[in-house]
Amino acid sequence: MNPLKNSFSPSVTKMIRMDHTYVLAAFHKYEIGANPRSKQALVATVCRALEIHAQLEEEIFYPALRTVSGEDATLGKSVSEHDEMRRLITVLRNMEPADPLYDRTFMELMRDVIHHVADEETILLPKAEQLLADRLGEMGTQMTKRRFQLAAPHVGDMTYNVMRASPAASMLVAAGALLAGTYIVRRAFVRHP
Repeated sequence: MNPLKNSFSPSVTKMIRMDHTYVLAAFHKYEIGANPRSKQALVATVCRALEIHAQLEEEIFYPALRTVSGEDATLGKSVSEHDEMRRLITVLRNMEPADPLYDRTFMELMRDVIHHVADEETILLPKAEQLLADRLGEMGTQMTKRRFQLAAPHVGDMTYNVMRASPAASMLVAAGALLAGTYIVRRAFVRHP
């Protein structure tokens, strides 16, 4: 693995923790009395982040951990928790934010995700840091590359939703960070002849 690529990416466990922090912070921004367009944009942003995160874990993190630890109860229920999360996301996407069940459904998603995050943070990530210590950086790089592949088709929608859900100052910071991050990652992963 190219050491330059590894220097641009956090370890897989740090990346998972950053995803958790991002989504939990977004949950705190949700206000029941907010403008329906803002609520819908925030929910769309959270849902896309959760979908990408779950797919990354299922493709990269869980199989690697399963290989070195065998099956364990927490790891075993993680994919079914992702499936329930995806079900709730589908329900939310098919609802209008003014629907009386919209807030309740999003709160249910929040509860499920918070429980899932607690299990990963207290059980799976420490286990991975012990059993996969020599592979965490390589897996982080693999996850970064795959994240960009998964996010690329949705960048326009993601940017639009961040703009609709965020105040102007946050919007400018987010747009600048997105542009800078895209540039850096493209430079890191471009093959030079």
